[in-house]
Amino acid sequence: MSLMLMDEVDETLERKLINAACKARENAYAPYSSFKVGAAILSNSGKIFTGCNVENSSFSGTCCAERVALYNAVSQGERKFLAIAVVIEGEGLGSPCGICRQILAEFRADMKVLMANTKGEYNVESLALLFPHPFLLNE
Repeated sequence: MSLMLMDEVDETLERKLINAACKARENAYAPYSSFKVGAAILSNSGKIFTGCNVENSSFSGTCCAERVALYNAVSQGERKFLAIAVVIEGEGLGSPCGICRQILAEFRADMKVLMANTKGEYNVESLALLFPHPFLLNE
């Protein structure tokens, strides 16, 4: 897949991202909170990278699914992203925490964020709307 524009992330691709995040969620390591989260991030090259939350008894050592997905992509050479899907179980919709919003913003402040649950419900927002004033040294 060639480079895409933000508006080229259509509903079919959104569903593909959400499905990938749902599958990643199954691998979550959440023995302390039992709150499993999955994420899938879409790079400009069209590749999808996934992650799940990984908890630790030293709570500050815990890593969110969004960061695991992003770090997975970055470790494989990706630097530009179009969208990320975050999936949780339950009535609500998954949404990146403040730390994840800051880290995602460094790579694309207006990234598309798909906030979803395992029932297939989701909402789409721009990261810029969710996190309007990121700290960016290069700006």
